[in-house]
Amino acid sequence: MASERMAEGPDGDRPEFGTGDHPEPRNPEPRSPDPRSPEPRTPEPRVPESRIPEPRIPDPRPLDAIDRDILQILHTDGRASIRSVAERVHVSRANAYARINRLIDDGVIRGFGARINHERAGQGASAYITLKIVQNTWRTVREHLRALPGASHIALVSGDFDVLLLVHTPDNRALRELVLTRLQSIPEVLSTRTLLVFEEDDMEPEN
Repeated sequence: MASERMAEGPDGDRPEFGTGDHPEPRNPEPRSPDPRSPEPRTPEPRVPESRIPEPRIPDPRPLDAIDRDILQILHTDGRASIRSVAERVHVSRANAYARINRLIDDGVIRGFGARINHERAGQGASAYITLKIVQNTWRTVREHLRALPGASHIALVSGDFDVLLLVHTPDNRALRELVLTRLQSIPEVLSTRTLLVFEEDDMEPEN
């Protein structure tokens, strides 16, 4: 340390405060630190994960009946054209286009996708997996779960466990590998429980 080096003489011995028979002062005056010496760096305190704010999404603007009709149409058919939507909700195409863009900007519409039959797509083994995790590690665990192959839905819940995960895998062997190798290797995961899905059916939106 700089203070320790300053307390030593040029040859590594303590400096002399006098010559001859003069004794060394018992309480020498402290030397001022050398301005050229770098100040000791102290580690910055780490903010607990639970106190790190997530990026805030602006509050959505209020929805009216036309907005809700547009959402219902797009939920049923995400490929519906602007013209078709406008005709069905009885507004101009420009108005429908502006409303859909506003719903996207406000985060009401998160994207457009397809409803998949996982079994016909080669993912014949599905399971809900419950996880107990270390307290205040949800965000870290969520990032690990998002990287899992076949992860379809992730939720932080209350009750006897902390996280509910839905996965789709090609077969039971792949499911076993995912649970025993991938999930249980996450340091923040304390325990898991696997619930096999025998049959599933997506709720079709009403027209």
